[in-house]
Amino acid sequence: MDWSIQELARSAGTTSRTLRHYGDIGLLKPSRVGRNGYRYYDQESLVRLQRILLLRDLGLGLPAIAEVLEGQRDTVSALRTHLELLEQEQQRIGRQIESVRTTLHKTEGGEQLMAEEVFDGFDHTRYEQEVTERWGREAYEQGDRWWRSLSDAERKEFQQRQLDIAADFGRAREAGRGADSVEVQAITQRLHDWLAVTTTPTKEYFTGLGQLYVDDPRFTANYDRHGDGTAELVRDAMKVYAERNL
Repeated sequence: MDWSIQELARSAGTTSRTLRHYGDIGLLKPSRVGRNGYRYYDQESLVRLQRILLLRDLGLGLPAIAEVLEGQRDTVSALRTHLELLEQEQQRIGRQIESVRTTLHKTEGGEQLMAEEVFDGFDHTRYEQEVTERWGREAYEQGDRWWRSLSDAERKEFQQRQLDIAADFGRAREAGRGADSVEVQAITQRLHDWLAVTTTPTKEYFTGLGQLYVDDPRFTANYDRHGDGTAELVRDAMKVYAERNL
């Protein structure tokens, strides 16, 4: 039994274009090609595609996936390894859920947040590919080296600084302070200095990151936990700061 490229794409939740790309780079060659030029895939291809998608979910790029698959010829052994990684990921996600639940409970109750609770289960390396594509490989490697050089206490202190900045932005919004106010710009200066620990924020970087705080829910959650408009204040304040100082 085999599957057409359209059937396989539909079952895997991907596109025929993606599968053709995988084939063109040698990552997932079709088991046969019909006289009409259509590509077909057998059961072995299905298993290989599953492994590719699992590795992509773990944050690996296509060249790295090719190396992994080349080095793991024993399919059963490779699947056992994938299963172990997925179970580890399941545990990590469970910790994230508890972390977000704690953050929500404390935020609603007006309690002080602690960095070790808020960031439990979060791993910066999960976004390696995204950071590399957005800001370049050097930016990721520089930040990664710096992060790994820190002690647990230093990491918690760094994370707590961001929480304090976010809390002050929230209080400024509640007080009706504008993005260009002295108070909000002072908080924005602290945010700039916090980011400058790991990179050199250019005008484009700083304003672009501010827009991400509004556009990307993962970033928005850092400042706007209740949809109250704090993320918009941060974005506008970062734009003002960049225009004045960068």
